[in-house]
Amino acid sequence: MEQHTRVLLLVATGVFMSTLDSSMLNVALPSIMEGFGSSLALTEWVIIIYLLTITVMLLFWGHLSRKYGQGKIYNTGAFIFAAGSLLCFFGPNIYLLVAFRFIQAIGASMMMAVGPALIKAVFPKNQLGKGLGQIGIATSLGLMSGPVISGLLIRWAHWRLIFLVTVPVGLLVYLCGKRVITSTGQHSAASPGTATPRPFDRTGALLWGAAVSMTLLMASHATSLCCMSSNMNHIFFAGCAITLILWVALIVNEIHHQAPLLPVGLFKKRFFTMAMASGMLSFCVLFFVLLLTPFYLRAVQQLSPDQIGYVMMALPLCVFFVSPVAGRLHDRVGARIVATSGLAICLVALLILTTISAHTPPLQVAIWLALLGAGQAMFLSPNSAAALAGVNHQQAGITSSLLATARNMGMLAGTAVAGLLFSLYFSRLTGGLDMKDFSPEFTDQFLIALKKSFQAASWIAAVGMTASWLRGKTPE
Repeated sequence: MEQHTRVLLLVATGVFMSTLDSSMLNVALPSIMEGFGSSLALTEWVIIIYLLTITVMLLFWGHLSRKYGQGKIYNTGAFIFAAGSLLCFFGPNIYLLVAFRFIQAIGASMMMAVGPALIKAVFPKNQLGKGLGQIGIATSLGLMSGPVISGLLIRWAHWRLIFLVTVPVGLLVYLCGKRVITSTGQHSAASPGTATPRPFDRTGALLWGAAVSMTLLMASHATSLCCMSSNMNHIFFAGCAITLILWVALIVNEIHHQAPLLPVGLFKKRFFTMAMASGMLSFCVLFFVLLLTPFYLRAVQQLSPDQIGYVMMALPLCVFFVSPVAGRLHDRVGARIVATSGLAICLVALLILTTISAHTPPLQVAIWLALLGAGQAMFLSPNSAAALAGVNHQQAGITSSLLATARNMGMLAGTAVAGLLFSLYFSRLTGGLDMKDFSPEFTDQFLIALKKSFQAASWIAAVGMTASWLRGKTPE
């Protein structure tokens, strides 16, 4: 078996593992909330802490890959992910479960940061879209399998078992990777005696982590802070001011630092900036749907966990068939038309989802989710390939980590904002109730909150589509 095939298989397996975990958690979230008796705002931190940790750490691992090599970073991440998954299985309460998800996320961030760069290292430029399209297949397989596996485990056993599923997969990637990919991407690491090591931007790393964390905290708690006493209002506005100061300080630091955490030069290139922006917005839209739809299927449609899994599987099932086609289309016609068309399809799917009702057949919901999946597949691999194709090998590691950062910031924003908007509307319509207090008499209020949230996601998709079109042509 050729080297590029072995690397592709291992990266694809790691992608499959991480997406499998994410899709299983989305379906399991209602069961976790019931099991611990926690509120929606607290329970969604099982997802938020994972995404937040990944978002903050991705750039860190992208820079370290220059020193230690992309293969070593990826392989170590697989082991940490498996260890974190095992700890999550034993989590005795919601707080420790969130803490163990933090450990799991450290491993996931290491794999996500360098995965696309490893593909770039072993695939020729004219086949990069094809390679990333095949990674898209692994992504869709993980997303497709997760809801079904999660639903069956929850119905016939216990939601804790979903964390055990990824343990053997992670260990397999680690053991095989020690022989196959440890030295891959080593050309991106600094060679002793040939170059002066680049100083790590510690100040930038601290400011980045603080800015992202504060932004999330203010977004996820804006409603509760604003609706309380005047003292709490003061806390909210003070928090907003601190968040703004952190972002300004980060930008100033990055502009003047010798080796900035954020590669300022890359962001001066329109094709790159628009790829980051549209990538973030596409995943923001996706996680609006992935977070809220299982609650709709459980509360309003009253489906069992395994039935919810079958419905949610429609989205990644469509990604499975469309993603390789999208990768090949990119290699022929470029990213601008293909990726923008994908986000246009996402916009149409979201507008249709705003018509959802208590009597919408689950099969019809599945068809709408499949349409959204087709749009995401048309967008993702061409967008990633375009960003990577326009940079050199030295920039591949950091570009790969920035792509993953944009995606995870989108997931993070989608989860936080969707939870915020839905909780805000549902609370106002029910006199201050939380989702954990739902009963059938509040079905109409639930549907209004859901439709308003999907309408907001439609506007985000429209902005993302515009950004994708404005990317221009990728440099040769």
